[in-house]
Amino acid sequence: MAGQKTDQRDVYVGQRIAEQRRKASLTQRRVAESFGMSAAQLQKYEKGTNRISAIHLDIFSRMTGVPLEYFFQGAPRLDDFPQNGFGETRQQPYQAEGELQNLAEVVAQRVSEHLPESVRRDLAAAAQAFSRKLGG
Repeated sequence: MAGQKTDQRDVYVGQRIAEQRRKASLTQRRVAESFGMSAAQLQKYEKGTNRISAIHLDIFSRMTGVPLEYFFQGAPRLDDFPQNGFGETRQQPYQAEGELQNLAEVVAQRVSEHLPESVRRDLAAAAQAFSRKLGG
């Protein structure tokens, strides 16, 4: 991707690509051919020298059966944006009273502190679906 400098995130994603490629017993040549590029280019992705496109990462994800989010889980963050997920400071639509409210706040805090963003989002979606089913 012309003009964009790579950073430690690209190295991290590249390492995860190489790891999954080896686990799937795929050669660099085989993967590169499916991308329509040279094995040398794929090697640059794996080393983090070049940034892989979303399209190529999606193809690779489907080739190996590994979800896209796997390649980013635990990746270093280089931005100042807060992670918005379940239990963050934004207003939650659910308003219980008394002990249930306290329980909801404690659970939300623990989920926010100890679970990755992808799981927090899944929990938030499940809670919204639950609320819709109950007519809330």
